[in-house]
Amino acid sequence: MASEPMSVGSSAQDPPPVPHATSQEPKYGGHTRFELELEFVQALGNPEYVNYLASRKFLQNPAFVAYLDYLQYWTRPPYLQYITYPTSCLKMLELLQVERFRKDILSPNLTHALITEGMKAAVEWHRESLS
Repeated sequence: MASEPMSVGSSAQDPPPVPHATSQEPKYGGHTRFELELEFVQALGNPEYVNYLASRKFLQNPAFVAYLDYLQYWTRPPYLQYITYPTSCLKMLELLQVERFRKDILSPNLTHALITEGMKAAVEWHRESLS
């Protein structure tokens, strides 16, 4: 199994191994590939970050789009359990598979709407949990 991180010129790889106490996985800047990819997937839950990626044209880069497709492994066990806010992160990962959305997220109006809807969902969840 490959343990190098995905890069612009790399091909599809197997997901990194799930971490365990005796893991000898190589580290990049002090972090394993698993940790780096988990942090990136969780960052996708922030619509402003996704808008930033779009504004820097990352979402137009075929290699980056392929990387987003590769990250779909986070939607399945055992990886799913490590995501703190799976609803927002994985929904954004799903939306990023659609070319039209990758273009539309450049709009500040869409970004704001996604933030607003996320806040509304959080408030509703909180209200329901208090009931």
